[in-house]
Amino acid sequence: MAPLLAALFSSLLTAALLLQPAAAWALNDAQQLVVESWRLVNQSYVDPARFEAIGWKRLRQKALEHPIQTSSDAYDAIEALLTPIGDPYTRLLRPAEYASLRSNTQGSVSGVGLQLGLSGSATGSDAAIVVIAPLEDSPADEAGITSGTAVLRVDGLETQTLGLEGTAARLRGAAGTRVLLTLQSPGARPRELELQRRTVDLHPVRHRLIEARGHRLGYLRISQFAEPVPQQVQDALEQLQRDGAEGLVLDLRNNSGGLVAAGLAVADALLDGEPIVETRNREGFADAQQAHRGLLYGGPMVTLVNSGTASASEILAGALQDDGRSPLLGSRTFGKGLIQTLIGLGSDGSGLAVTVARYVTPSGRDIQNLGIEPDLLLPGPEPLDPGGAGDHWLEAAAAELASHLDGGSREPISASGRAG
Repeated sequence: MAPLLAALFSSLLTAALLLQPAAAWALNDAQQLVVESWRLVNQSYVDPARFEAIGWKRLRQKALEHPIQTSSDAYDAIEALLTPIGDPYTRLLRPAEYASLRSNTQGSVSGVGLQLGLSGSATGSDAAIVVIAPLEDSPADEAGITSGTAVLRVDGLETQTLGLEGTAARLRGAAGTRVLLTLQSPGARPRELELQRRTVDLHPVRHRLIEARGHRLGYLRISQFAEPVPQQVQDALEQLQRDGAEGLVLDLRNNSGGLVAAGLAVADALLDGEPIVETRNREGFADAQQAHRGLLYGGPMVTLVNSGTASASEILAGALQDDGRSPLLGSRTFGKGLIQTLIGLGSDGSGLAVTVARYVTPSGRDIQNLGIEPDLLLPGPEPLDPGGAGDHWLEAAAAELASHLDGGSREPISASGRAG
């Protein structure tokens, strides 16, 4: 009887434990963060077929097999979870990165106010991270940092190791904190400079009048598509037309994108009832975006692009080119034909960027990894400071527009048949 009673007691104990799975298998907050990230990506990523190829459900199980006690553990697990997808745009945003990206879309950033780019070969050992330009009224501007200055180290870390995005992230931070830069101006010795971070207005839209061959032209530069941009573009176009601009040079160089809705609104201001873009979601449904009838500016224009023109700015450039509204001048664009959404993960301040759609230009071109070839290729070296002194690409664009005006036409320039 004793062995029988022992077996019965063991069975009852096992049954009691099985009746309390929540208590036995409850997830802590850090594990919940991993599971929630998996769920959000699972329900919104543009290519669900990719999940089957990488064993997506098994990846979640493997992630939870490791100790996850802290937020840092959770972030590492989420990054390991997302890496097999093979999409660099679907990624975890740690709290500082998420806050910075959110503030960028609102037209401001907390940092030192440096716009950075690559000088030399982007893949070779001679590549250097250099200052494109300091933002106006920023700590970098007040310190006299000039275009072309190489950024060698940030807080002692080599920028060639950090890379372009890593360097930019290191420069951002909470207002009032300080950062140590090692800089080298052209022809000078390296020097160290400590700056205090603060909130800086990105000034994503700038405009002015320029003269070319006796013609008064409007110059409109959009460096990023943030929330204030559509209204700022409207104000700029109205002001330029009041000032007597005969044509428009639109500058999208180094505009890496931003809010797609802002890019669509600018396209709507320049296109008269014409197609802008077609987006395709995970179900394969296509959503064609068309401009409304009427436009803010209907005169002749040319558009400058380069390899830094990406995402929302490529949507605008592709629509202007395909609809014959404006020729593109410069160099091939970046080639980012994917659209992401930002998703907050909760009280810890982290978030996700998830690719939710693909887009094609009005003529049906899928530009992912291909970019857009301009109608007129402009010679190098490419100007480091778009719109600044010595910008020979801007001079070429203005000359092209003035030549069109010299022909007596005030109609939009066709983008077709203008091979570079």
